[in-house]
Amino acid sequence: MRLVERYPVPTGDILVVQGSMGQLECLSLADYGKDVNLAEMAVPDDVQPLPLSEKWVATISSQYGCSMGCNFCDVPVVGPGLNASSSDLLGQLEEIIDLHPNETTKRFNVHFARMGEPTFNFNVITVAAHLAGQRELARTIPNWEPPEVVHPVVSTMMPKGNRRLDAFLRIWTENIKNDMYEGEAGLQLSINSTDAVEREEMFNGMALPLEEIAHTMMRMPYPLGRKYTLNFAVADYTVDENILADFFSPERFICKLTPMHKTRAALANDVKTAGDYTAPEPYEDLAARLRRVGFDVLVFIASRDEDESRITCGNAILSGTEPMDLR
Repeated sequence: MRLVERYPVPTGDILVVQGSMGQLECLSLADYGKDVNLAEMAVPDDVQPLPLSEKWVATISSQYGCSMGCNFCDVPVVGPGLNASSSDLLGQLEEIIDLHPNETTKRFNVHFARMGEPTFNFNVITVAAHLAGQRELARTIPNWEPPEVVHPVVSTMMPKGNRRLDAFLRIWTENIKNDMYEGEAGLQLSINSTDAVEREEMFNGMALPLEEIAHTMMRMPYPLGRKYTLNFAVADYTVDENILADFFSPERFICKLTPMHKTRAALANDVKTAGDYTAPEPYEDLAARLRRVGFDVLVFIASRDEDESRITCGNAILSGTEPMDLR
């Protein structure tokens, strides 16, 4: 793998790399930490990210492009979703770590969330299993001191066209999350709305209906450690908390609220978070309703810097956008 371009952004770097079948995109980011992320407030200008020695976030591509065609995401412009190889996945991590070759970290988060729908690619499971042991991680990546915690996260739209979706989720939840990582691994389901028509439009008819998602997840084991996450990119979508609680047990699922990020596709389709999306107000009513029916709720409010630097979900430099260097 070869580094093609490095784009410095306020909290880290966006990398374009040459993979086995073309170009991929990945991120090396610092994180503001749990206390700020969960404070239900925008990140103020005077708050600095944690040093990489405390927490290092790597967001990597599981596919070259994406075939889902969601109406708020720029990645489909890059091309159809062709699976990245295990070497492609590990190569992205190597390029990220090579940015700071002498750095060690207590916590290394690996998000399979830059480009592509990861449940189509079983190499994601192979790499997560390979990274599960600290000694394996040290052997895999030269000159790398293994972190105390490795936390892999799969974010999925639950595609209806994936015949092996059940198999992927079963291995991820049972073998990766509950067994190898002893609960220290994540599974995030993109929900956004409880309305069938809205979901059909936003996910281009490619995602399972909500009832089928619920039935699929009922077949998965009880989550050790972190609960499974139901993600809501807050826009002018219908979210009926009672329907959600009927389908998903608050004992097994937590809700996460984020802004609808300002990608080209979202702006073109007029999909946006109402009001000032960097302030608590657009999220407060929904968070309160979800809590009333028993869900734990996390509210992650992006700063404008994060949107303008193109590090948020649904963006891709390879789609033709450019980050603003705000450092």
